[in-house]
Amino acid sequence: MAQWFASGRIMDLILGVAVLEAVLVLALWRGKRWPLVSNLLAGFCLMLAVKAALVGADWGWIAACLAGALPAHLSDLFDRFQQAHDTAQRRPQAGKP
Repeated sequence: MAQWFASGRIMDLILGVAVLEAVLVLALWRGKRWPLVSNLLAGFCLMLAVKAALVGADWGWIAACLAGALPAHLSDLFDRFQQAHDTAQRRPQAGKP
């Protein structure tokens, strides 16, 4: 098991499962897909950063993976805040008809 971590193969396995999950969810998802895609992209970039760190890659590769996760994460956060704001706007106010 230690060899799986030292070689980074554990992250290959996890990334493979995540890709299968993404394909299934995107195929079955009926709502707005972009928030889901941005969330998945951020997760994939972070997992690639972990893999790069496990295999002793140059710091530039790790930084590139983390830099790739940032815009996807910010997009996901923006979508979540916007969805929460829209939900709050539709909710009836107490004391108002």
